[in-house]
Amino acid sequence: MKAGVVHAKEDIRYEDIEKPVPKAGQVLIKVKYTGICGSDIPRVNADACHYFPNVLGHEFSGTVEETGEDVTSLKIGDRVAGVPLVPCMKCEDCQKGNYSLCKHYSFIGSREYGSFAEYVVVPEKNAVKFEEEVSFEKGAFFEPTTVALHGLQRLDYQGGKTVAILGGGTIGLLTMQWANIFGAKKCVVFDISPERLELAKRLGATDVINTLEENFIKQAMDTTNGQGFDYVYETAGNTITMKMAFELAANKAGVCFIGTPTKELSFSVKEWENMNRKEFTLTGSWMSYSAPFPGPEWELAAYYFKTGQLKFDESLIYKKIPLSQIAEAFEMFKTPGAVKGKILIDSQK
Repeated sequence: MKAGVVHAKEDIRYEDIEKPVPKAGQVLIKVKYTGICGSDIPRVNADACHYFPNVLGHEFSGTVEETGEDVTSLKIGDRVAGVPLVPCMKCEDCQKGNYSLCKHYSFIGSREYGSFAEYVVVPEKNAVKFEEEVSFEKGAFFEPTTVALHGLQRLDYQGGKTVAILGGGTIGLLTMQWANIFGAKKCVVFDISPERLELAKRLGATDVINTLEENFIKQAMDTTNGQGFDYVYETAGNTITMKMAFELAANKAGVCFIGTPTKELSFSVKEWENMNRKEFTLTGSWMSYSAPFPGPEWELAAYYFKTGQLKFDESLIYKKIPLSQIAEAFEMFKTPGAVKGKILIDSQK
């Protein structure tokens, strides 16, 4: 089969490799689309790849091509989204259902071959079925969609409250939609891109705020009558927005960092004292799994995409690029700001 194989830093090649064969308890998936995740970029363009040669790709959709022995929940032709985490199921964290925290896990698309290929093999439980009403494009968004929902639920989220979403990227816009599905009174998205803020409004944001504008903090506080936000979700992993979260939080608020920071972060005494004086709760979120594996996050993604309550706008996708041009896709990320949305790799072209 054809695959995009990473051989070294800045060296990903479209070439022939052996087509995998499903073992007992596994299924072979004919891959349709795979999204390029932010974590894939340093694995190709920097030094973050675990080993060489390697096949990346973990945000994927496709159809079941073949089933191994003892597979009972899936059949040939089923439309599925890939679940990339392969927890050990034996450690204390796994026994408690905290699969994201497993220290002995494998991961499809980084620690074992992934979906930048025509076919990929996964354990039976790592393929989530979705209905014909759900497109393969949406199927490739299941993984980031579940990351957003897991993050929302890391706080004791309740409807009828005000929500701030810091960052209007894919995860931010999906978190905003989950907040609305579960009854947000008001959901405000913060970003620096007018295009992303316009998209946020189309997808259901109550208000949007451009953080490049002067006095944007006052504008934000005015939307809550000066009280601040009951829930603040930071989704950009940016130093500025992480500090901003402390300022926007209301008294007794919940603050969750979903975004992954990439730089050292320090707070002034005055900035950090916000947490003491407001007595807000601060937590983080990691991946998207819960019991029973892979978790309700994945079932709900399939359900709400089917009903249309999870809205999908074509502008979430920046480009669809054939697998044969995967090297060109990663070249695009070398120009800051050039990629405005998700790139989907089409494994059948």
